Amino acid sequence: MSLLPDAVHGEAFAEASRFRGDFYACLTSRRDVLFELTDALLCADGPVTSPVELTLLAEHRRGHGALYDALNRGRVDVVRLRRTLAALPQPKAADDRLVLAVDVSNWLRPDAECSPDRLFCHTFGRGRDQHLMIPGWPYSFVAALEAGRTSWCQLLDAVRLGPEDDVAEVTAVQVRRVVEDLVIAGRWREGDPDVLVVFDAGYDVPRLAYLLRDLPVGVLGRMRSDRVMRRPTPTQLEYAQAYPQGGRPPKHGKEFRFAKPETWGEPDAATVQVTDRYGTAKAMAWDRLHPRLTTRSAWIDHYSELPIIEGMLIRLQVDHLPGGGDPLPLWLWSSATGLGNADVDLRWQAFLRRFDLEHTFRMIKQTLGWTRPKLRTPEAADRWTWLIIVAHTQLRLARPLAEDVRRPWEKPAEPNRLPPSRVRRGFRNIRPTLPCPARAPKPTRPGPGRPLGSKNQRPATRYDVGKTVRRPESISERDRMR
Repeated sequence: MSLLPDAVHGEAFAEASRFRGDFYACLTSRRDVLFELTDALLCADGPVTSPVELTLLAEHRRGHGALYDALNRGRVDVVRLRRTLAALPQPKAADDRLVLAVDVSNWLRPDAECSPDRLFCHTFGRGRDQHLMIPGWPYSFVAALEAGRTSWCQLLDAVRLGPEDDVAEVTAVQVRRVVEDLVIAGRWREGDPDVLVVFDAGYDVPRLAYLLRDLPVGVLGRMRSDRVMRRPTPTQLEYAQAYPQGGRPPKHGKEFRFAKPETWGEPDAATVQVTDRYGTAKAMAWDRLHPRLTTRSAWIDHYSELPIIEGMLIRLQVDHLPGGGDPLPLWLWSSATGLGNADVDLRWQAFLRRFDLEHTFRMIKQTLGWTRPKLRTPEAADRWTWLIIVAHTQLRLARPLAEDVRRPWEKPAEPNRLPPSRVRRGFRNIRPTLPCPARAPKPTRPGPGRPLGSKNQRPATRYDVGKTVRRPESISERDRMR
């Protein structure tokens, strides 16, 4: 029995019921099978090992043939589903700010030689610092993060990266679409704090900030420890004092090398925080640093003057890691400039919350079985991915409704603090109270005891075309035919 107030319980039930109806409306072909397949994902006992096993559950009232037919030929209105997800109540940070995390998770398919659009996905091996490249389908996810330590987040979008895609451009288009959907849904209004988008290492953060410069977003991302940035362009007075002999004014300031502390100078902001998991966290920030761009690589098609993309560089150093490893300094670059001490702390804390998305990846892979199906076409993989996102969203909406169905060795959890795996254990008890718009299946063959007739005959096949079957008119004629 839920210990939450009745008002919260009723609001959560109404939101979950409304979302189920909206999701059913987003299914334009094989909708009943796809809807029941999502319910079977949520009501299965234990991890999902194969989609065909879900057809044995009572929540899936159709056969295994209908399941594969729906995955291969069904249709999902992705545009409408994205807007439906954006219209849901979104989690926010402590300062009432929307924080979005972007990361790539791989669906490895090394044995699918005939499947198109596979890429070499970067994975980690069992050895130390062992990096492997395995063929598969990489997916870029966007999720809204919650405040505090939690394993929950709201998945908002997923895009499969193709062989010819530029990661920065595809990610910029994806983030732009999500932010515009949030604005249309009223989750961000004029006067609210800018949406903070957090990236991990591997993204060209200054370029993403340039591509998203017309949106109310701030970009925050991790940078390699061997990077070199440039200080602001010196003013005329500073240039005259530094170069009294004259000459052409420089476009960039002095170098800021991450690996050489003698080039850092005094920070513009410095904070010290004591944390439970990392010990003392020391942050130093330098304002208005930018990379020196060249007409190569991503900027090779930029024919006008290269822009100067300024931001604030943050260096974070902690005492220890939760796993006991050696902590290395963390370098972050924020597109916002002129940040104070409180804003600097908010930035690096938001980056640490980005790792909540890793818990979601592990949950949808190990529990919901996202990468378990051996699907041949990438289009079928896209449909299965959206079903996984909808299933995870229903778990999040049903969190206030779920009971603590725990194992004897597990500790009790507070109300509304259940992890996704425990909410899924009790979803089978919640589902009968929620609306189910899927229609009952129609039998294709007559059941036992039904009278014979023209409606119950075997349907004609292609071998019966052109054949004329003469029905005997009397018993004697029937005997002569024998």
